[in-house]
Amino acid sequence: MTNNISIASYPNIRMRRNRKSDWSRRLVKENQISVNDLILPIFVTDSEKKTAITSMPGVNRIPINEVVGIVHEAKELGIPAIALFPETNNSLKDENGSEALNEENIVCNATRLIKDNIKGIGIITDVALDPYTSHGHDGIIKNNEILNDETLSILCKQAIIQTKAGSDIIAPSDMMDGRVQAIRTELDKNGYKNTQIMSYAAKYASCFYGPFRNAIGSEKNLSSKSKKSYQMDFSNSDEALREVGLDISEGADMVMVKPGMPYLDIIYRIKTTFKMPTYAYQVSGEYAMIMSAVKNGYIDKDKAIIESLTCFKRAGANGILSYFAIEAAKIINKG
Repeated sequence: MTNNISIASYPNIRMRRNRKSDWSRRLVKENQISVNDLILPIFVTDSEKKTAITSMPGVNRIPINEVVGIVHEAKELGIPAIALFPETNNSLKDENGSEALNEENIVCNATRLIKDNIKGIGIITDVALDPYTSHGHDGIIKNNEILNDETLSILCKQAIIQTKAGSDIIAPSDMMDGRVQAIRTELDKNGYKNTQIMSYAAKYASCFYGPFRNAIGSEKNLSSKSKKSYQMDFSNSDEALREVGLDISEGADMVMVKPGMPYLDIIYRIKTTFKMPTYAYQVSGEYAMIMSAVKNGYIDKDKAIIESLTCFKRAGANGILSYFAIEAAKIINKG
């Protein structure tokens, strides 16, 4: 026996008593997923009609003129925030990701449209260059090196442009050193002291991003090139605490772990150590694996959605970015 419980006392300790009835199980439930925990990622495109993402069954790239409808549905379901990601036309991509600084780019136009038509739902925008660069990396390159400090100046301008368009939360996902402090300083200097920063603080170099890169059209640009020089080694956990600690000290209001399910230990350590609002991203590869198992009849879709999201809560996450957000909200609201 464990916990110093003697064999003699065993009949008095029956763990199954609390599990015998539905009402009893609900009374002792430790963690429960809520609609308030959900963030819906949306892929926006300048195409005239939505297009299916083959690597993510059930997820589409949404034309700007249809994005308001998706956000309206999310709000009606009680989802507190959405996150925008662009599919940028290849003709607009260059070595320095110049389209990121275009005030009329897809993300800015979509943000303005949402703000003009829907109130009371948060908009999160991604600050990074990979959707806009011809090489698919998150920063600018010189002599085969991702330039950290030179990239920061572009990211700061990108953050200001997105904030002017109406973004509520700036979410730097690039993993350049010092970018949170640089962006916070620039936001404050331009009068945006109340704009929040959700830092992709512990973002790992992971194979689970594959379908996402297909969704935004960067996988062919990136090809076989690696992001390991700036994203974290998936073998490391102590390093994640250093990364998060630095981002908090630089002014991050919230921190994120990406990917999600394979990194529950990282979520737990970060939440336990820092007591900060901590988020998980149930990334495209995780979504695709669940959908593949559902398609083959191996698992029940609704049960898999709720179980996987609840696991993030159990690990300590305050919220989850998930492509299942709409479906999860419907399941939760149904009771």
